[in-house]
Amino acid sequence: MNYQNIDVTTKKELAYITINRPEVRNALNKETLDEIVDALNLLTNEKSVGAVVFTGEGEKSFAAGADIQQLNEKSAVDALDPKGMQYVYDMIESYDKPTIAMINGYALGGGCELAMACDIRIASTNAKLGLPELTLSIIPGAGGTQRLARLVGKGKALEMILTGKMMNAQEAVQFGLVSEAVAPEDLATKVEEVASQILAKGPLAVKLAKLSVHMGTETDMKTGLMIEKLSQAILFNSEDKNEGTQAFLEKRKANFQGK
Repeated sequence: MNYQNIDVTTKKELAYITINRPEVRNALNKETLDEIVDALNLLTNEKSVGAVVFTGEGEKSFAAGADIQQLNEKSAVDALDPKGMQYVYDMIESYDKPTIAMINGYALGGGCELAMACDIRIASTNAKLGLPELTLSIIPGAGGTQRLARLVGKGKALEMILTGKMMNAQEAVQFGLVSEAVAPEDLATKVEEVASQILAKGPLAVKLAKLSVHMGTETDMKTGLMIEKLSQAILFNSEDKNEGTQAFLEKRKANFQGK
């Protein structure tokens, strides 16, 4: 995969999508987003890839928001574009394979929204996260007003959005915006450790757990419980369930096939 704005690499079962625009703090222009979509579509069919990690090139920035030059040229029609930034992040949130944001520096605006679209967020201790869009007299428009409120609570979300306040890594852990914060030199190792824990599980169960949580939290409790029940019914009838339970009884490592 040869791209202009991202690098896509693999390490065993992990695929890394690295935003490679350090000269502009890994700002997210339309071309970068299009490349991310293309890479995700290709990785969907890569059976050897079990999870996808998003990160930014360099040590200063994960992604420092949308490209301001392109933003300056946008009109109301662009905000309503069905294939805009919000579409890309919805795709990441509902992606078949688990996703991890490896936040190696500033994650601001669209960069913070990208991280929030991932299933798990792990940050270096020098990371800062925030949604400063109101400074430009716009709002976070790629899921920021919705995902941040769901992650940290409405009050804290409003404080961050209305004031533009950035959270450091320790605060982000405290409020549940990221799950862990580790020293920069330990970040890659920690991400691989967490990914390996996920990849050891049955891939069908991982997929349906994601679906149950994401879809269930967007509806009422009774509907959410039905989504959970139906997902469990599918898994009860899978070969992987039989393999997982048998491996447990035989005290051996399960050999899941995703069937």
